Amino acid sequence: MQNMRMLKKEKAVTLNDKREKEKTTVTKMIQIYCRGKRHSNHDLCRECKELISYSCMKIDNCPFMDTKSFCSNCEVSCYKNEMREKIRKVMRYSGPRMLLYDPILAIQHLLRKKSV
Repeated sequence: MQNMRMLKKEKAVTLNDKREKEKTTVTKMIQIYCRGKRHSNHDLCRECKELISYSCMKIDNCPFMDTKSFCSNCEVSCYKNEMREKIRKVMRYSGPRMLLYDPILAIQHLLRKKSV
């Protein structure tokens, strides 16, 4: 019985870590996109802040997080059409630039994508 509790706790920690890593990655990619597209002079623009908030909310509530690698690989599309198109633009722009801005995060992202 105690072993089952420990396994559930370990899985929860791993799942939470996975969620946090995915949120960190998507946030970084949106920041790269917003600054690269010069949406704002100083901080992130309102639209990009909303996209970060929306993406993080979807990651937090994803029922498939333990079995999927990334939202783009999921069979269920939980993003609204408008938000899905925005995040696709961000990924197309930021993906190749991740190695320049945050090489460690980019490599970790690629390794997670390959391992699942």
